[in-house]
Amino acid sequence: MTKHQMKSTHTRKPSRRTFLHQAASGIAAAAVASNPLQAQERKAPKHIIIVIADDLGWPETGYNGHKLLQTPVLDEMAANGLRFDRFYAGAAMCTPTRGSVMTGRNANRFGAFAPNMSIRPEEITLPQLMRDKGYITGLFGKWHLGPSKADAPTNPGMMGFRDWLSHDNFFGHSPKLSRNGAMPQRFHGESSEVVAREAARFIEQGARSERSTFTVLSFGSPHEPYTPADDDIVPYHGKVPERLAERFAEITAMDRAIGHLRDTLKRIRIQDDTLLWFISDNGTPVPDAVDSPLRGAKGSYYEGGIRVPSIIEWKGGISEARRTSVPAVTSDMLPTLCEIAGIPMPQRQLDGISLVPLLDGVMQQRPSPICFWVYDVAREARENPGQYLSEEAQTGNIPTSKVPFIVFRNHKHPKARTSDFGGTAAITDNRYKLYVPPKGAPELYDLEADTAEKLNLAGKQPDRVREMLAKLHEWQRSVERSLTGADYGS
Repeated sequence: MTKHQMKSTHTRKPSRRTFLHQAASGIAAAAVASNPLQAQERKAPKHIIIVIADDLGWPETGYNGHKLLQTPVLDEMAANGLRFDRFYAGAAMCTPTRGSVMTGRNANRFGAFAPNMSIRPEEITLPQLMRDKGYITGLFGKWHLGPSKADAPTNPGMMGFRDWLSHDNFFGHSPKLSRNGAMPQRFHGESSEVVAREAARFIEQGARSERSTFTVLSFGSPHEPYTPADDDIVPYHGKVPERLAERFAEITAMDRAIGHLRDTLKRIRIQDDTLLWFISDNGTPVPDAVDSPLRGAKGSYYEGGIRVPSIIEWKGGISEARRTSVPAVTSDMLPTLCEIAGIPMPQRQLDGISLVPLLDGVMQQRPSPICFWVYDVAREARENPGQYLSEEAQTGNIPTSKVPFIVFRNHKHPKARTSDFGGTAAITDNRYKLYVPPKGAPELYDLEADTAEKLNLAGKQPDRVREMLAKLHEWQRSVERSLTGADYGS
């Protein structure tokens, strides 16, 4: 089946009555009921894999129309599975997005506002839930939610992974990685190949021992600085500037590494019983966001900073290939995978919803909005300088190309704000998006008619602006309550 033959679940004129605010509704995953017949017939996958690219923008795949990039594996996955055309990273930067994947919550709820800010130990995570269900859990690659070292209270092991081979942040060719918290060691080879090989070995060992596995494969590519293998540059040499050729080479190498993982699933005959979910953590960095049909880049809350590629490949649960324009976000991953695996939702304020009805083909539009917020980190550091964890507990020991180690941060936040939230924010429903800059008037865009966000409709639709702004502020107040630690109980 070709991309042009795939079914579309896009609905052109969603009802405004479906634009429901989810923040005050308790467990947001319960907002949509799945098809009971299909839910009864579906068998939970034996193996679940989340694959995360680092800084891969929405336009940077062959299947999304890039004229030069070679991504044959992702293109094949898009042709075989569920392809999202409006999938969002939880933030326009890596750490908060990764926190949303792990928790189903916007990372501002637990103070992971920006890169090098940690998760909190009290958070309930997807690997913890999977572990308690009987899956053996493994992380391979970038962590960036705290130090990887053994005695850190927010290392991958403390947050639910039985096995991990990780870096505290981005990494390039022949990276230094920590295995299960030990001192970092050099692993020789192309970086994506290194971590994909380790993930494949972990899954194969679990499968051969007849254990269910939950795996996060978290690449360091294509985050700069670019360190590609020479052979991977050849298809791009002379066709684009050298920096872009190096970036494209890393994307091609990452695509090939995903192919190695999929080949392993086929070789050991578990591909039909495996759910593989590919995402990226934010958009393309500013210097490299060239010829993009989307406005903005990494760090921006226009579409170019937060809309990212996403594909689910699962033969046992997605019977036929299709694409969808229903908006989805990384915080939906925990509720979705929990429902698929038969795991009760954590008793926390979630920001994501279960996408199981979308997988079943019965969700035609999103029942609740998606909210974004760049927290004012400078004001937080000024007003709440106290640290949630000690500096010793937050100091990593793995070098990047820029620093010898990372000192993570997370601020105590004893009092919730109820107004004057600061920072950039945005809210989007099935059609419209309200963008709120730190200074100046809100901007309204019709994403159905104006994907490039060129025409600001705020002056023509003031009632819609007020309605969406009220919902955004209500959600921000909910986030502020969580940030105080109220969700953790006594």
